Amino acid sequence: MSGRGLIVHEWIERTGGAERVLDAFAATHPSADILALWNDHPDRYEPGRVRESAVARTPLRGRKAAALPLMPALWRYEGRRHGAYDWALISSHLFAHHVRVRGVPPERHFAYVHTPARYLWAPELDARGASPAVRAVAPLFRAVDRRRGADLIEVAVNSAFVRERVRRAWGVDARVLHPPVDLQRIRAAAAARSSLTEDEQALLDSVPTDALLGASRFVPYKRLDVVIAAGAATGRPVVVAGCGPDEDRLRALATAAPVEVHFVIAPSDRLLACLFDRAAVLVFPGIEDFGIVPVEALALGTPVVVAARGGARESTSERSGACLPGHDPDSLADAVERAVRLDPSDCRRDAERFDVAHFRSEVASWTAT
Repeated sequence: MSGRGLIVHEWIERTGGAERVLDAFAATHPSADILALWNDHPDRYEPGRVRESAVARTPLRGRKAAALPLMPALWRYEGRRHGAYDWALISSHLFAHHVRVRGVPPERHFAYVHTPARYLWAPELDARGASPAVRAVAPLFRAVDRRRGADLIEVAVNSAFVRERVRRAWGVDARVLHPPVDLQRIRAAAAARSSLTEDEQALLDSVPTDALLGASRFVPYKRLDVVIAAGAATGRPVVVAGCGPDEDRLRALATAAPVEVHFVIAPSDRLLACLFDRAAVLVFPGIEDFGIVPVEALALGTPVVVAARGGARESTSERSGACLPGHDPDSLADAVERAVRLDPSDCRRDAERFDVAHFRSEVASWTAT
């Protein structure tokens, strides 16, 4: 896109799938400014490129829940505060799509939607939606969000699953652009085992090679309990990698399980890549908007088992994984055994569809419309 551009992102963290999309946007348009509510990774981009919102200079900085009621109005204000632009490319999973940038016509606002706010539009998948305070104000926020979403002309989403949510929430259609996965990075990390620390190498050596792997934050909706149940159903050992508030519950389930369960807490990127490479199957049973983790496993030739519902099923095919129709022992055993027989080379080929270069090409084609 020509002219002066602005890339808009909710807030910038050190890790996350949304930040990978932001990185691809920033690389595709290296001269564009970036606007975020706040920036918690100040050395991610060159000095002066990121513009923070007014809230970044207040005690609300970084306090997502506390700042949330202000965000719709804040984004409208921020869109007028930073001068005129010719186009805007917006990465939204909450309210960033509410921004209307000065000087940019409606058809040059390009909104890439990771999801409409899940606590508003899919509260069954987001624990925040169950709180009494959120339930009390949700009708008002849904009305505001529906109006702003319905105004969008150019919308892309990260999965067909999210496209249906956008249709229900805002009444608009969207094109599907699956998010980017850095296949080169994950493969290089798995190949560079010599870069592991001594402790990491010892931990990796202690993990069985025929194990089922579950890798995510330790929160209930990720359903790591199902990974442990899959191990019990198949007699295979289990590796659970990540960290989070659900750890105590998961350890209690592991203690009661009839198979070995190994915990790897907060693995580095290089160790996680080696765990993907070592696993027999990645089991990814949560209902996700897309699911980058399964693609990372596929990139290393590891087959996956994913939920039958949700965006993660779009990351795989019958030649690289199996869908999980239920969590009963027979369903778990059948899905795992189907997956473990798949050809690693087919898994690697399926991952190629999500390479960063492919995503950047699709974004360039979309924004050229």
